[in-house]
Amino acid sequence: MTEPVVLLSEVTRTLSKRLTARLAVGVARLLVAAPPHRIRQILQLMRRGSQPANVHQALAARRAVVSVSIRCAGRGCLQRSLATVLFCRMHGTWPTWCTGVRTSPFRAHAWVEVNGLPVGEVFSSGYYTAIMTVPPTQVTSG
Repeated sequence: MTEPVVLLSEVTRTLSKRLTARLAVGVARLLVAAPPHRIRQILQLMRRGSQPANVHQALAARRAVVSVSIRCAGRGCLQRSLATVLFCRMHGTWPTWCTGVRTSPFRAHAWVEVNGLPVGEVFSSGYYTAIMTVPPTQVTSG
């Protein structure tokens, strides 16, 4: 069964934004082949020095990667979520990266969230049970 996918080309208007999104999608494409524990280790290293992303930043990142990649616009949730956090990181922020499951019916999924709420997803908070997360680092004040 095939599913139609439409890229959101109006989202990435600037060349810089398109290139950043393509770079994030390309790096994410390499990361999806790694074992889960290695993905988490890499993401934990990459989030260092970033600020927590807000909903607007995370949604803009998700839209940017979806606009340049058919895989990310379709069923490639792992690559889409990885590309989204990488795009955010390239702009100095970090949302919470999540992977999880639901049991009835069984489904696995990867997504990003801010303040416990999924960003750009059709499901509500709690629909999936998170198994692995990489949240932003805690910002400590002086």
